[in-house]
Formats: sequence, structure tokens, C-alpha cells
Amino acid sequence: MVVYTRLLALSLFSSLAVATPLALPKHLSSDLLIHETRDVLPSGFSLAGPAPADTTLKLRIALSQKSPDAVVDALYSVSDPTSGKYGQHLSKDEAAQLAAPNPESVSAVNSWLSEHGLSATPLTPAGDWLELQVNVSKANTLLGANFSVFNYGSYGKAAIRTLAYSIPAGLKGHVDLIHPTTTFPEPIASNVQLGKRSFHEPVLSRASSSKCANGTTPACLQELYNIPTTPASVSSNKLAVTGRFGNNAHYSFLQEFLKQYRPDMDPSTNFTVTLLDGGNNDQDQPSVSEGELDIQYTVGLATNVLVDYVMVGIKWQDGALEGYLDEINYLLSLDDPPQVLTTSYGMSEDSLPFNLTDKLCKAYAQLGARGVSILFAAGDSGVGCQENSTSFAPTFPSNCPYVTSVGGTQGYAPEEAWEGSSGGFSNYYPAPSYQTSAVASYLTQLSASSRANSTLGRFNESGRGFPDVSSKADNFLVWENGTASLYGTSAASPTFASVIALLNDRLAQKGKNPLGFLNPWLYSNAAGALNDVTEGKSDIECNGENVGFEAVKGWDPVTGLGTPDFNRLLDVLGLSE
Repeated sequence: MVVYTRLLALSLFSSLAVATPLALPKHLSSDLLIHETRDVLPSGFSLAGPAPADTTLKLRIALSQKSPDAVVDALYSVSDPTSGKYGQHLSKDEAAQLAAPNPESVSAVNSWLSEHGLSATPLTPAGDWLELQVNVSKANTLLGANFSVFNYGSYGKAAIRTLAYSIPAGLKGHVDLIHPTTTFPEPIASNVQLGKRSFHEPVLSRASSSKCANGTTPACLQELYNIPTTPASVSSNKLAVTGRFGNNAHYSFLQEFLKQYRPDMDPSTNFTVTLLDGGNNDQDQPSVSEGELDIQYTVGLATNVLVDYVMVGIKWQDGALEGYLDEINYLLSLDDPPQVLTTSYGMSEDSLPFNLTDKLCKAYAQLGARGVSILFAAGDSGVGCQENSTSFAPTFPSNCPYVTSVGGTQGYAPEEAWEGSSGGFSNYYPAPSYQTSAVASYLTQLSASSRANSTLGRFNESGRGFPDVSSKADNFLVWENGTASLYGTSAASPTFASVIALLNDRLAQKGKNPLGFLNPWLYSNAAGALNDVTEGKSDIECNGENVGFEAVKGWDPVTGLGTPDFNRLLDVLGLSE
């Protein structure tokens, strides 16, 4: 049975929207100060002319939170195995209260909008994001802006943006940002690079006696990582999979996949679907691989765990943030969100400014504090290559310290780093405390290696390192009107997420809470239960030079801490039978 869910306004939204306004003095309401600006257009964009005055804009207003670090502090408190509150995840209301803005900020913004005959709708349980629909003419007046049409290359794509906007002086300290304004949509080529899988020939020969001899299948992964075939038994245990960019998942393809590669399972085993932002899972649309891969390897590995496909629609001109933000806000609106979320999409870190990135990253922290493990594919572009620069390009959302980034491996007995696996160091976030020792050890090894000269100076040595973990990313056999062979970290993330979902089921059977935010546990208690990958390297051509990071003993920015071993992780959790 397929269940369709749509994002609904919460009763809390309504109460915030009608908060009693505090009148802004008239001179402050008209005293506009520039809030954000940009000097140059992103590569590929050109000015077409003024936006039509009657075009409706959907603007999002991020209010300043009363305690910006409260959610992160709570996340670490419930996620650090050494904490007395470890595993005591927050309720929906508790998390929302920590992320809430000051009542004065809500009132001040509502008063400002009311003065202009406008009103906004809260988008989150915390009320820290508001949505405002306004035409271009009114938006230009309201924000002292000049919204214009900007074309992107020869793709026939256009977006309405402004190069600067202002807010009343009296709102400084109440409003963090308004979007979309000065941030432009991510170019399509970058979405393709990280959103769809690369095709490569296998590098390593496979052991003929292995179940991996003829490609990566559920049986191969079960053998390699000791993933059990025993069905999960706790009905409240759920795994969510993100779908984007029209990557529909076909029920008939899943059925055929299970017949071929999980003959011990009921082939009618299915998944639910949640639709957001006009998304759909149209079964008449042709396959584009990503949706099939993500669903077939979660349903096919996390046996009998309820899998929900969160299909997010998005208009390119609205920008990438909406899809990510609306999905997280939807999950935050649930009283009982899925305990694991895996996402196989991303973009370059520098495609979003830090203030936008941090808003989304703090939303992940809020969801993690509620006991959700959030995993992202690290990407398939190696170290990444910044345009017209020798510096490496880290990826988003893997740069966020509050998510678990999954890199890729290849081969069998032993595994080695998959050459396309993205990894590196954030330019936005410092290395979090849970990984400082592991990163320091890697940097010491790097400085003594043959690759030191080609890498040092091209990345932020004090930045948050990623990926955190890894799993196989090569030669995944997927059914889509026949068998296709796919490669990429978007195969690795669903695999690792399935392991976590099955561990959560074992925990739930014992009446224990789910793992939640994984990283503090992974870097401390669980590090020894992972398969350390010490061979191979990432490899990408950057400005005519092949560059990358090597896999080494311990953590490295290609394979992280290593790949999972279900039985050893059970031991760490004290759940071995």
C-alpha cells in the first residue's frame, strides 16, 4: 500500500502568525539598511532585465533564534556516549522550543509586514522560518531591492533575484536572512554531477568464491558486512529515503529486483511515498536510475523495515535550498519521524553562502536531537575542483558537522577506496570535537606521504573532515527494465543507512532508544567495529593535474573511519546473542 502525505500547516504555525505585533516607529520602518549584497553574478548567469511587476515571489524569512547554540548543545548532550543524557532524545516540542525565535522578533517582523498590508505563514514547528508571498513591485518597495530576471547559459532557465536587499534598521538582530534574494540556483551541471551516478569500470578483480564475484547485490553486501537476512520486527522502526529531480522509484522494478536478488523475501514487499513541493512518483515516467537504486537497496537490505520515499519536487528557479529545507521541516513536523534518513544528493559547499548553509545545518541538528540518524552520500567528484582555482571543493551537506557523510569503496577482500569518492575539509565549519583526534592523525600521515606536495595548501586543514564512514560504491546491480550496473556514493549511503536501521530494530526489541546522531558514537565507541580501509585513493583531474586523498590507517577523507560490520557493531551495543 502506498501512502501519500502532504506538508500541512501546524496549529503552532497559526498561533505564531497572529502574535500581537509591536508597532515599529514610522521612521524605522522606512529607514532601510542593506542586509545582504553580492558584487558579481555566479558563472553562467546573465541579466535579462527587470522582473515583471506583477510576478508573485515566494520569500522565506529566517528569524534570529533566541539561543542559536541551544539545539547544537542539546544534540551533543544526547549523542555523546560519555554524556549522562546519552540516548535521551528530545520530543518535538522540546526541540522546537530550543530552536524558537524571540517573541520580540516574531512581533517585530509581523508588525513590519502588517504595516505594508502583508502577512507571513510560519513554516516550522519552532516558527523560525516564515513564508511571505508578495509580487515583485511590492517586494522591491519592501526590501529596497531591484528584483530582475537572470538567465542561465543556454539551458533556457531563468531565475528572479536581486543583487542586494535591505531591511528596516529596527529589524537588525531579528531577521537573519530572506531567501531567495541574492543566492542563485545551483547550475544544473553540478546537480547532475552529484545527483546522478557516475559509470566506471571495476578496478579490482573479485574473489571467485565471493558472492560479490559477479557484481554488488544484497547477497554480496550481506556477506561483506555481516548484514542479517532476519526480518526486522518492530513496526515503529522506519527508514526514510530522499527522492529528488524526478528520480521516481517503480514498484514493478522493485518487485522484479526482489525476485532476482532477495528470493527469500516476499516480492510484494513495498514502500510508502511522501510527496512534498509538488513531487510525484509517477509510474509512467521512464527510469532515471537514482530512485531505483535508493529504494531497491534499502528495501532489499533493511529486511521488513518500513521504507518511506520522500519525493521532493522543486522548481529550479526557486533554488536548491527549498527542497532540503522543506523535507527537514516536514520531518520536524512529525510527532514520530523516521529514525534514519538517507539522501543521495548534494552540491558544492560554496554554492550556498554560510548563513543559508548554517540555517539548514541547524535544522539537521534539531532533527538529530530528536533521535534521527541523518546520512548523506559524500559525492562522486573526489576532492572537487573549484573553478579557476587550485583549491579543492568540499560538498554540501556533507560539510555539516551534524550529519553522517558516507564515502565509497570498491572491490572485495580487501576493499579499497573508490576513486570517485568525495571527501575533504569544510571551509565553513571547523573540525568538531568528536573528530579532532582522528583528523590530526590523518594530517600527520599526509604530511609524510608522497601526496603531500599535491594536496597541502589546497584545503582547510582545520575544517570539518568528511566522509565519516563508507561502504561499497561499485557495480551495484539495479533492475530497471533489465539489469543496470551503477556506481557512486549514492549506493553507499543507502547501504550504511540500512545497517543503522537494522541496528535500531535490535535496540527497539530490547526497549532501547534508536542511535540518533551517529558521529560521536562512531568516532569513539564504534570506531573499532568498522572495517578500516587503508588502500586506494580518490582521483580527479583538476586544472590539468590528477589530485586526490589516499586511504590510510584510521580516518581519512576518502573512506572515513571505514565500512560497517553488523556483528561487531552489535557487540559494541551489547546486543550480541
